[in-house]
Amino acid sequence: MVSARARAVGLAHVVDRGDRGRDERHPHRDDETELVVGLSVGADDYITKPFSPRELMARIRAVLRRVAYAADGVVLRHGGLELDPATRQVRLREAEVHLTPIEFDLLAHLLARPGGVFRREQLLVDVWGYAEGAGPRTVDSHVRALRRKLGEDAVRTVHGVGYGLEASP
Repeated sequence: MVSARARAVGLAHVVDRGDRGRDERHPHRDDETELVVGLSVGADDYITKPFSPRELMARIRAVLRRVAYAADGVVLRHGGLELDPATRQVRLREAEVHLTPIEFDLLAHLLARPGGVFRREQLLVDVWGYAEGAGPRTVDSHVRALRRKLGEDAVRTVHGVGYGLEASP
């Protein structure tokens, strides 16, 4: 059971699936259903047993980072881009831009260190909370989405390294 404090911070709900009612012909269907239900009832993340303690800690750190951004009350600005972690709103030249939660977190992470360059694997750990840098092409698709919404030059690619924002717009 997740405590009220953990829910307030938005920590992941841990489910013990066991073998109860699992459809062995389509085992992924039960996993997907549990995931969708967990996220739709308000979880920020979802993890099932068995899980590695390192993965759990990485996911908790990622959620705490998101909460820390919002608690600071600092609005991040870069050129015509403005990100307010407390309200989770993004504006580009005064116009509001809708971002998915992961796109928002990725942009907030990049805005926290303009001029910095982040490897895909490091972004997966820092933003997604993955224990290992598995699936680095996930980062590419989210960067592509940010560019589509914010402009092609919003995120720079450092070939062979990763992604970042220009130090000064």
